[in-house]
Amino acid sequence: MNTINTSIRKLATLFIALFIALSAGLVYWQVVVAQQVTANVHNSRPCLASNAPIRGRIFDRNGVLLADNIPTQGGCGYLRRYYDPSLAGVIGYYISPLYTSTGIEHSYDAYLSGHLGKTALDNTINQTLHRPAVGDDIYLTIDERIQRIVDHYFDEPINIDNNTKYPSDRGAVVVTDPHSGEILAMLSRPSFDPNRLVSTVSKGDLSYYKQLVADPEQPLLERPLQGRYVPGSTYKTMTLIAGLDSGKATLNQSFDRQHALGPVFLSGQAFGPVGNNIQGYTRFFPVTAEYGYAHSDNIIFAQIGVQTGAATWLDYNRRFYVGQSIPFDLPVQPSSVLPNGQSSLADNQLGADAFGQGTDFVTPMQMSLIDDAVANNGQLMQPMLVAKIVDSSQSPIQTNSSQPLGSAQMSAETATEVRQSMYGVVRCGSGSVPEVKFITSPWGIIGKTGTAELGNGKPPHSWLITQAPYSITNPSQLPALTIVAMKENGGEGGSVVGPMIADMYNDIFTTVMKIPAPTPPDPNYCLVTKLTQ
Repeated sequence: MNTINTSIRKLATLFIALFIALSAGLVYWQVVVAQQVTANVHNSRPCLASNAPIRGRIFDRNGVLLADNIPTQGGCGYLRRYYDPSLAGVIGYYISPLYTSTGIEHSYDAYLSGHLGKTALDNTINQTLHRPAVGDDIYLTIDERIQRIVDHYFDEPINIDNNTKYPSDRGAVVVTDPHSGEILAMLSRPSFDPNRLVSTVSKGDLSYYKQLVADPEQPLLERPLQGRYVPGSTYKTMTLIAGLDSGKATLNQSFDRQHALGPVFLSGQAFGPVGNNIQGYTRFFPVTAEYGYAHSDNIIFAQIGVQTGAATWLDYNRRFYVGQSIPFDLPVQPSSVLPNGQSSLADNQLGADAFGQGTDFVTPMQMSLIDDAVANNGQLMQPMLVAKIVDSSQSPIQTNSSQPLGSAQMSAETATEVRQSMYGVVRCGSGSVPEVKFITSPWGIIGKTGTAELGNGKPPHSWLITQAPYSITNPSQLPALTIVAMKENGGEGGSVVGPMIADMYNDIFTTVMKIPAPTPPDPNYCLVTKLTQ
């Protein structure tokens, strides 16, 4: 009898083990890897609804549709469809679980595919009941109206002279609300067609993808976040912040002819007279640090950097996350101002870095952070691209709100002085020439030009960091927007990038934000302040 009972128990145990194994196998193939099996190009069988998940949609801040799904032709499931190719780098692309994804599609895949939280539980039930899984929707801070304005004016023609201005279709633009940190537009050029990429690769045709990878202009590179460049004279803004805020420099600090024109010697290296940028038209000396900023004098800023000191200058860089990963919804390549293997700078290295050459390599996003803190009276807000995530019934799952990125990066007094100095650039200095179009704009645009020298006969990169509107008679009224733009190998920064930025502000303020223009500037400002001599 005992022998029979033992045999029955063993047989029952065997059946139970086989049942558990069978159940586990069914769960694995029908739930865990169902999407991968269905998406496999070698699987030609008709699929169930449970194997055709409906990926979450992506909208701009106002509910304008930027990405959704369309059924595949004669196949199983859906393909992503994108409505604004200028956002290809930001939104990225998604093909299937078998292929890599990029941008928001990659960083927020767990939400878009419905793999997180309550949505994940609902989708487990959906798959068990052979219903399609449904992902969460994402709303970006992007304003599609502003994005299209930026995309349009980036192609604005300029008068190419092959001396100071060169043809370039490569560059980046970042438009931000500095008081919230919200990114309102982000452009990378050249870009690519995400719809073509998705449709061809999903059929096993990699020719377009390989073409993009091999293209020397790197259309797959999201330049605002991943491109690192010499910043040129725009980086004098960092040096001005560090010098003023630490008390090591003042705007009215004097530089006599020798120290304004050079040469001056830092750690035995001569700085100047090449690069002083003021010799041809400056009649009276001494000049001030503010004059040096307005007219972009490299020699003056090399000395301000050394006067501030490497430890202090590097500390202010760290306050803006230079050398670190910037907290953001997408990965940002860390900027750097140190030679490889060094933790500090000799005086000659600091002098070159202080006016934006040397070993400075920064992203457009990095320059946007510096610009934003100045526009927000010294407090940097955390940059933000995702506004909220909602489920299929539009119930909020996650809502992001503005928050300071650490303690204030500089005092309000310093920020006010830097804005004043940026005003001097546009009214009296390197940004005041008519072809830049700032001085004739009614929107009180202020900024800093940058022409980043590359050597080896290469045309320089063209930069501008800007804010608007601004009024020198009401300096406590903070600018509403910042725009940072650059063109690779475009030549002289102001005249190459300035016209498109002026038109961007004009179109944004008149058609989108509809704000009043500031008080007209004082026509005698430059003479009274001696920023024009």
